[in-house]
Amino acid sequence: MKSTCVAMQASQGCTLASARHPAPVKAQVGHSLASRPARPAHATSRGAGRRSSAQPTQATLARDSGLSEAAAVVSPPREALGPVPYPAPTPLKDWVDRFGDAPRKGSDILVQALEREGVDVLFAYPGGASMEIHQALTRSDSIRNILCRHEQGEIFAAEGYAKVSGRVGVCIATSGPGATNLVTGLADALLDSVPLVAITGQVPRKLIGSDGFQETPIVEVTRQITKHNYLVMDVNDIPRVVKEAFYLARSGRPGPVLVDVPKDLQQTLAVPDWDAPMALGSYTGRLPPAPRAEPLAAVLEAVRAARRPVLYVGGGCLDAAAELAEFVAATGIPVAQTLMGLGAFSEEDPLALHMLGMHGTVYANYAVNDADLLIALGVRFDDRVTGKLEAFAARARVVHIDIDPAEISKNKEAHIPVCADVKPALALLNRMLRAAPVDRTQFAPWVEALEAKRAEFPLRYPTDRDDLIMPQRAIEMLYEETAGDAIVTTGVGQHQMWAAQFYKFKEPRRWVTSGGLGSMGFGLPSALGAAAAFDGKDGRPKKVVVDIDGDGSFVMNCQELATAAVEGLETKCFILNNQHLGMVMQWEDRFYKANRAHTYLGRKEAEYHVTKDLGDIYPDFVTLAKAFNIPARRVIDPKELRSAIREMLDTPGPFLLDIIVPHIQHVLPMIPGGGSFKESITEGDGSIEY
Repeated sequence: MKSTCVAMQASQGCTLASARHPAPVKAQVGHSLASRPARPAHATSRGAGRRSSAQPTQATLARDSGLSEAAAVVSPPREALGPVPYPAPTPLKDWVDRFGDAPRKGSDILVQALEREGVDVLFAYPGGASMEIHQALTRSDSIRNILCRHEQGEIFAAEGYAKVSGRVGVCIATSGPGATNLVTGLADALLDSVPLVAITGQVPRKLIGSDGFQETPIVEVTRQITKHNYLVMDVNDIPRVVKEAFYLARSGRPGPVLVDVPKDLQQTLAVPDWDAPMALGSYTGRLPPAPRAEPLAAVLEAVRAARRPVLYVGGGCLDAAAELAEFVAATGIPVAQTLMGLGAFSEEDPLALHMLGMHGTVYANYAVNDADLLIALGVRFDDRVTGKLEAFAARARVVHIDIDPAEISKNKEAHIPVCADVKPALALLNRMLRAAPVDRTQFAPWVEALEAKRAEFPLRYPTDRDDLIMPQRAIEMLYEETAGDAIVTTGVGQHQMWAAQFYKFKEPRRWVTSGGLGSMGFGLPSALGAAAAFDGKDGRPKKVVVDIDGDGSFVMNCQELATAAVEGLETKCFILNNQHLGMVMQWEDRFYKANRAHTYLGRKEAEYHVTKDLGDIYPDFVTLAKAFNIPARRVIDPKELRSAIREMLDTPGPFLLDIIVPHIQHVLPMIPGGGSFKESITEGDGSIEY
């Protein structure tokens, strides 16, 4: 058969091509690209984990002799910008081809290609069209497969692994329903810019398009929710396609790549060409170059002219934490972080304003509202951050540094746009600052004003009840008992926002949540991926992993308790159980006169918050956990909470802690959707009629 590898999702515009979507390249032998209309700029995703591994290692700067001394700097080599905070993949030179020069199945070539990319753990669920791959996995001595109990669980686990490790997460599913079960995870990874490679089995090539058993055109289905995808039609293309998939997933603005492999191709014998070159010339040519001094000099001039500057930091800074800390130390500029950026700057630092946005702190939102300079780093001006866009930072000059050119001035006009990887851009800014420092004292009155606002509007919750466990206090106590050193994953809802508010992150990649898509059921499976990355084995570090979840979100993937138990993954499930879909209920309270429209999750004939009968708590999570042979405990009395948390943390292996909390609590502060800072809500709960 003629060698053909169909790679979908080729973007036709240079605007998007350099950041997320590979640009069309000329058809080559064994590689044709089917182009399609580019994804519109307004549909691109949240800024998370944006890095470019294709930057030139060194660039001579300051060609203009009129630049200041600080601008006449040479960009440092990329390897000098600091280590990746996780063990690097096994060096390729250590890899040995166990088949020598003998032919082997396409499935073995695929698994070996994964080995060559340094993959040591992946998440795969077998089926008819992927079982050849699973057979090949049993012949690998270096890859561990974690068998999740649902394909959505496996892709969320791969996301969790990628988010905490900074490496590419890998998952494998069969054709048809197995592949379509990955769709939510692919969309989630795209919106949160997560480096991920999803591999799917496909029906044999001769059956493609015939509506065969368990056939779905997964390349077509996922075209809008992947950074790139492939339907491999020649076994000889597998080494190159896998190499390209990993490069695309982690370079530029990271994202998910799907590789669809027909079953007959998996069974075809071939001798792989491991040296086959990638065919991504147009894509690599459009990756942003190393940052230049000229635009960064303009950034520093704006800093010197400002009196009320604020840093607006997102997920694009997760791998630039050291550079960011140095920049803040040199300038004294306060830092507000997005939901995806938590931990990029230590929340224990006096200049940390914590999270901004819909449920951000009053003082963070006040700072942005009153700022005369907003420096946006690795963010996309998401609507949950900005609210009413024209009122967001309306008084400020805007600096926007981002690796994705499609994001710059997409939602908010940037007065000083810089298309670059945030990490080397900050490194260069720091070198320029060392040559020509900024006077930190010029911002002292501004910092004092923000401290006054912090004192006036601290994060708070009711403390006058000794008969109820307040969910905010439960998270504070977890923070105390873990010394702030746990990896925290969440589902989506009130518990997610409370976790973001009350668990303070000191370093990056300790916070794992579904931000852009808001996928309920994300917490437990993503915790499995995080636990696999930090299990303390084979040179990997050891970390406590806690899934702070809500009862509604947890139920959506509770089958993954089986994975935690059988695979021995030390995940702690910390469920804030209010028997409701809490966030939707909060909006019902505030904007729908508390009319309950299917937000109560228990039995209608016996609502626990009315009867107070413990038998009416539904479902019984303790019994559920025990069915999976996982130790569990329910706690209702506040006096027992600390001991229950200690029991959870001290028990080896997985543990489920069911914490009963009042359903009337609201996440505050809150800026209504589409509102502005002036509409901030800081008081009230579900007991009040609005």
